[in-house]
Amino acid sequence: MSERIVIVGGGAGGLPLATYLGRRLGKKSLAEITLVDASTTHIWKPRFHEVATGAIDADLDAVDYRAHAHLNHYRFALGSLSGIDREAKQIVLAPHRNSEGEEVLPSRRLDYDYLVLAIGSVGNDFNIPGVQEHCLFLDKRAQADRFHEIFLDRCLRANYEDKPISVAIVGGGATGVELAAELHHAVSLLKVYGHEHLDRRRLHVQLVEAGPRLLPALKEELAANAQAQLEKMGVSVRVGTMVKEVVDGAMLTKAGDRIEADLLVWAAGIKAPPVLAELGLELGKLSLIKVDAFLRSSDPAIFAMGDCCACPMGEDKMVPPRAQSAQQMANYLSRYFSNLIHGKLQQPFEYRDRGSLVSLSRYSAVGQLMGNLRGGNFFIEGWMARMMYVSLYRFHQAALYGWPRTLMLLLAGRFNRLWRPRLKLH
Repeated sequence: MSERIVIVGGGAGGLPLATYLGRRLGKKSLAEITLVDASTTHIWKPRFHEVATGAIDADLDAVDYRAHAHLNHYRFALGSLSGIDREAKQIVLAPHRNSEGEEVLPSRRLDYDYLVLAIGSVGNDFNIPGVQEHCLFLDKRAQADRFHEIFLDRCLRANYEDKPISVAIVGGGATGVELAAELHHAVSLLKVYGHEHLDRRRLHVQLVEAGPRLLPALKEELAANAQAQLEKMGVSVRVGTMVKEVVDGAMLTKAGDRIEADLLVWAAGIKAPPVLAELGLELGKLSLIKVDAFLRSSDPAIFAMGDCCACPMGEDKMVPPRAQSAQQMANYLSRYFSNLIHGKLQQPFEYRDRGSLVSLSRYSAVGQLMGNLRGGNFFIEGWMARMMYVSLYRFHQAALYGWPRTLMLLLAGRFNRLWRPRLKLH
């Protein structure tokens, strides 16, 4: 009987891993690969801010898990993880309900020989009162879609009433910075498509960061450049500002200020999904699953990867929660299971930081790339950085489809621009 490998979570790491294992092992019947996800489609998480503003049409860019599974020799199961029966080697899936709350699928169990948890992370509200009730998040496709719907409604009303529209974003990391820039791009396009009273001058975006500066993952000079470009667009940047409470239509700071806005967005860090605390596995920093150098948890049959795992990287350091980390772990585990089935020796996982890139919508990008030349790294910005940022998504597509199909998708996207609006308007 072939080994049963179950992967829970079809994100930036889980879906490429299922793809690699399906092609390497599933196609040859060397293993039975099953991918589990609570959604039926995949969108690359670093693009959620573009889904939220309508810069991309998620329905066109989405990967359908069932269709992709058929083409890549793995199985797909719809559901969300609610528990693990480690003694029976089974995962427990919660009942699946539709948008109206009707139960479509009952609670189910899936057998595994090896389990890979790739369920990502959720937004960290730091237990601040009112955040969950009054703020929009961008952790899931459904949240990005909801943001898009609310954003278009607010813009429609602002244009009709001939009034400005305001957005307050908490979090000066990549998501907050990219969303602030993308909002300006979206409003400029809405003016083209009939919102004659709305333009970038009437969009008021405030970016609130508790730390001393934006983009702590980047060199200070690049972060300052990104802030200058945001301020040139009209974004008001407030660093060293801590939010103590969120009420309807406003954020209250510890300094006593009141930041009012039509849309309140929370993008201030991540934390472990609550289900991790119920699995009986040893947890590390931030309540993430503690893994060893082979990405194994305290249960040797259970692996963890991506944002949901605490993976050591040298002394007192952890692998950062980035898409590139999940992608490298997917590559590693695909080799690990292939070697395991073929009886080959295993090598430990080694994370290689390839740098960071942050997009400022169509206007620019900033970032730093880690290189082996002279043992250092180099910094890029402007048009070149923007092109490299776009290429990251193409590499993700290539992992899922291969380069021939990726190039065809690129050409199809170019043709779509000839007759489709440059912004999703519905």
